[in-house]
Amino acid sequence: MRLKKSFVYTLILTFSFLLLTFNFSWAATTGEAKHYTDLQLPPLPEVKLPKYERYVLSNGMVVYLMEDHELPLVKGTAAIKTGDRFEPADQVGLAKLVGTVMRTGGTKKHTPDQLNEMLEARAASVETSITESMGTARFQSLSEDLEAVFGLYAEVLRTPTFGSDKLELAKTQESGRISRRNDDPDEIAQREFKKLVYGKTSPYARTTEFATLSNITRNDLVKFYNSYFYPNNIILGITGDFDSQKMKTLIQSQFGDWKPSPTPIKVQLPQVDQTNNNSGVFFVNQSQLTQSNILLGHLGGQFNSPDYPELDVLNSVLNGFGGRLFNEVRSRQGLAYSVYGYWNPRFDFPGMFIAGGQTRSEATVQFVKAIKAEVKRLQTEPVTANELAFAKDSTLNSFVFNFQDSAQTLSRLIRYEYYGYPPDFLFTYRQEVEKTTEKDVQRVAQKYLKPDNFVTLVVGNQTAINPPLSQLATKVTPIDITIPSPTARTQS
Repeated sequence: MRLKKSFVYTLILTFSFLLLTFNFSWAATTGEAKHYTDLQLPPLPEVKLPKYERYVLSNGMVVYLMEDHELPLVKGTAAIKTGDRFEPADQVGLAKLVGTVMRTGGTKKHTPDQLNEMLEARAASVETSITESMGTARFQSLSEDLEAVFGLYAEVLRTPTFGSDKLELAKTQESGRISRRNDDPDEIAQREFKKLVYGKTSPYARTTEFATLSNITRNDLVKFYNSYFYPNNIILGITGDFDSQKMKTLIQSQFGDWKPSPTPIKVQLPQVDQTNNNSGVFFVNQSQLTQSNILLGHLGGQFNSPDYPELDVLNSVLNGFGGRLFNEVRSRQGLAYSVYGYWNPRFDFPGMFIAGGQTRSEATVQFVKAIKAEVKRLQTEPVTANELAFAKDSTLNSFVFNFQDSAQTLSRLIRYEYYGYPPDFLFTYRQEVEKTTEKDVQRVAQKYLKPDNFVTLVVGNQTAINPPLSQLATKVTPIDITIPSPTARTQS
């Protein structure tokens, strides 16, 4: 049966009145909608380190324990004082192979397949690697399987066999990576930029070649391992669902009888030549590209610089949504989707200041000029109060994420001891960030940034870059990235 029109109209009017009343009541309760810049947020909470214990075994191994019973998991990381920067110049790639094959090559008690099967059956993992300045060995296990998994972890650390078949497999895989290394223009830019800044023979810029790979034998892996892997050269950290006293007993049973080295190696860090900065414009021609990959910069500093907190605030002024590079180069000039510039320090050797991004080929010269202009503006114009507040808030908010879980926190403690930094380094850093002023940002920009001495590297299509790179410098140096041919392997 149809409703009369008058009744329907009455229903509509009644509903509209109720809706209006509800909206008015809701608005009165919640207040007017505010712009996000007007929101008042509570101050960041104080970050406190979870309770942990540090002690040293009689053989010199340093141990950190941090209980965390939120999940039935246990994680461990060993930091070994080594790195690929210590490998011989004619055997670049050796350290990486050691880090790979000490896990994949099996142990004295278990073949590679047995090791894999035992870990997979427990949903556990044991992984090893060696990077630029550190060796690492990690494990993860369910609490109930801790004793068995930790035993396998100790085997990998103490008695790897470096199986010859697994070494050949790892070398084959590395050869494949060498063959493909010019496929990605961003990888080309990152690799060649390091060579320009540090020098192509520097341990911080060398690349593995077919020739250096062919020089590496199983005996070389064993020799490298024996030079660095002993208890008084290791920091072990474990966090998770365990009882500390039982964990100490387990550690003692697996590592207590590991003999220390009577003559621990005293590594000499490779020197970084501060005069090596090849300022100028360099170019890698890739005719298939429709855009240019661009990097600009020079040598930088270390985390222990007294100006590191202010430089980190400077990074936030330059980067991210609302940063100067984003606002000017990306949004206003429309020159790039991604653009960045940051002071990128290292713990025990100079890092780099590096800026760059990708832009269409015909905008290459304009893009380079725009980045340099923004760096120079930091030096000549103080940042505004709003910019400084935004940058400090961004820096301090990201600071909190350094302590998302106990494993991350413990990893930082280990890293600071490994590189000789005080355990309260991050807390001191936070205090200095909070004290940073507009003048501080301008001061460090003037002191540390040298835009007129930038190394400028462009990976792009030479015929499509118009105006040409000669508008940036009278001399543009081409870089040959031809991959050297394989050579005959050296016999073991």
